[in-house]
Amino acid sequence: MGAPMVTTSIVPEEVEQFGRLAADWWDPQGGSAVLHKLNPVRLKYIRDQIDQHWQCDECGRNPLTGKTALDVGCGAGLLAEPLARLGAKVTGIDATPAVIAVAREHAAAMALDIDYRVGDVQELEGQFDLVTCMEVIEHVADPADFVEALAKRLAPGGLLIMSTPNATSWSRLIMITIGEGLRQIPRGTHDFNKFIGPDRMKVLLAEAGLNCLDMEGMAWSPTRGVHLSDDMRLNYLITAIHA
Repeated sequence: MGAPMVTTSIVPEEVEQFGRLAADWWDPQGGSAVLHKLNPVRLKYIRDQIDQHWQCDECGRNPLTGKTALDVGCGAGLLAEPLARLGAKVTGIDATPAVIAVAREHAAAMALDIDYRVGDVQELEGQFDLVTCMEVIEHVADPADFVEALAKRLAPGGLLIMSTPNATSWSRLIMITIGEGLRQIPRGTHDFNKFIGPDRMKVLLAEAGLNCLDMEGMAWSPTRGVHLSDDMRLNYLITAIHA
C-alpha cells in the first residue's frame, strides 16, 4: 500500500494566476489594485471584532500584543503587515512561491518580523489566536475541508475572520462581468460557480465546529467606493469562534 493521500486545498491554476500578479502586488494601481481598495475596509472590520472579542481599548495602537495571528492565503502581505503593526506575532501562508518572495522582501524593507511560508494550511502545525482568510475560500479545491483546516489552526478562545464574494447575480456582474471585463480585476481571477453565499458559509462553519458571531457586507457605490454595509450582495465578512 502507498502512503495515504494528503488532501490539499491548493488548485495549481490558481497558484499560477496569482504568481503572475506577484511583481506589482504592492502597487495600488497594479494588478492587485482592488485588494488595496478592500484592505482598509477589511482592517476596520477586523479591528472592531478584535476590540469586541478581547475587550481592547479602541484607541490602543497594539491590541494584538502577546497574540499570534495566521493570515491564510496572505499574498504579498497586504493584511499580514498591518496585523504585525497591531502587535501580533504573524505567520503568513500562501501556495504561491512568487508572492511569498515579494512578501518577505517587503516586510524586511518595513523592518517587520513576519514568518512567511509557502504551503497549504492543511499541512501547517500549531494554533493561533487570530486566523484571517480574505478572498481565499472561493479559490480552494474543497471549501469544507478548507474550513475544517482553518478550525484546527484556531486556538481555544480564538477568532476566525474571513471574507468572500457572495453567490449573487450582483457579485457576478460587478466582479466578473464589469471588474474582469474592464480589467479592473485580472481576467480569470474568479469562477462564479465557486462563490459561496452566507447561508452555505454558516453550514460549512457549523460542520467544522464553529459558531458564526457576526456577518457584515462590503458594498460598493460610486460615491463611497468600497465600504462596510448591511448589504451583503457583493461581498461579506464573517467572524466565527469555536462552538
